[in-house]
Amino acid sequence: MADAAGLPNDIEELKRLVVLRTTERDAAKAGLLLKALEAEKLKAQIARLRRQAFGSSSERVRRELEQLELKLEDIEAAEAAQETRAAGEPARPSPKEAPAKKQRRKLPDALPRRDIVHEPARACPACGGAMRKVGEDVTEILEYIPGRFEVIRHIRPACSCRECEAMAQMPMPALPIPRAQAGAGLLAHVLIAKFCDHLPLYRQAEIYARDGVDLDRATLASWVGKAAWLVEPLADRIGRHIMAGSVIHADDTPVPVLAPGNGKTKEGRFWIYLRDERPHACTAPPAVLYRYTPDRKGERCREHLAAFKGHLHADGYPGFGELYKEKDGKPALVTEVACWAHVRRKFFDEYKSNSSPIAKEALAKIGELFEIERAIAGKPPGHRQAARMTKAKPKLDALAAWMDGKHTV
Repeated sequence: MADAAGLPNDIEELKRLVVLRTTERDAAKAGLLLKALEAEKLKAQIARLRRQAFGSSSERVRRELEQLELKLEDIEAAEAAQETRAAGEPARPSPKEAPAKKQRRKLPDALPRRDIVHEPARACPACGGAMRKVGEDVTEILEYIPGRFEVIRHIRPACSCRECEAMAQMPMPALPIPRAQAGAGLLAHVLIAKFCDHLPLYRQAEIYARDGVDLDRATLASWVGKAAWLVEPLADRIGRHIMAGSVIHADDTPVPVLAPGNGKTKEGRFWIYLRDERPHACTAPPAVLYRYTPDRKGERCREHLAAFKGHLHADGYPGFGELYKEKDGKPALVTEVACWAHVRRKFFDEYKSNSSPIAKEALAKIGELFEIERAIAGKPPGHRQAARMTKAKPKLDALAAWMDGKHTV
């Protein structure tokens, strides 16, 4: 909730803020409307393809159906995340303000149940008198224990004071998603199955149905979107920790992305940024950050690294090159640290393809440099610098002379 004390007193500035917030809200609503329309379009396509699923080209139709299902669940998850992000965490209404309760999904009776009783204080908080039980509220939360479902019954006895009739009841414990019937373990299981085990939500729904649990794809997608909003601060904190390091490693890799409607995939890009200073005798915790982009344009990585100042350990991708250049007469904030692993890979590929004796000799010489690094990993900076100057530098000079000689042959 906004703090009135932080608002400006100037009327014109207040008007500007109101216009700005209204524009942002209208843009968010327009974005949600577009996603809703796209979701409805996909649902119509899915329904049409399901009617065709038993024809002569059923295998092709099934493949297209799978692509559309994946696209639809991504849209629904993104829509839930955007709605939650726009509204913030829903405020928990007081009993007087609470809206009429919607009919909650009935959880299967066959599932095992475990009761957690939240007892209020035995003495009246108003007068200290003895309390007696006059009723209770029971909230059922679907939880996932590895290998099986179970229902957690949160029982909250309502007690009244024998002396003054004051009522007391423990509040319902906070849930990851307010008013949802999903426990933290179940949410973690759904997310891991989708993003680590590559199990789409519509397939998860089919698996859960075999256990008698009716969780449709739309519900799971809503949970995924809201859970994504929940972990955003953690992901942002990891990113800030990594960019605050003095040395980070960066690389990228292609990833196939579904392109619904044409039966093919397109190529996206995952960028990986690693901070691991343990080999440098530093106690900062290691961490890795992943960022997805639809292409490999240079501005993508430069945007990710905009807050970084230090040494960048990366390959020779030209997109990083702009970071190493002086600007307006000022020295670059990022220093290039070329990656020997990428250099070695070229010789390894050549040796594996053609059994080149020159590539084999290069691999041996580069391996000697790697052995020096393994021996000094985790040592203090002064120790590593001395070892590199006395042991690695002569080998590097010899390697450069050898490469120049082979190049002129």
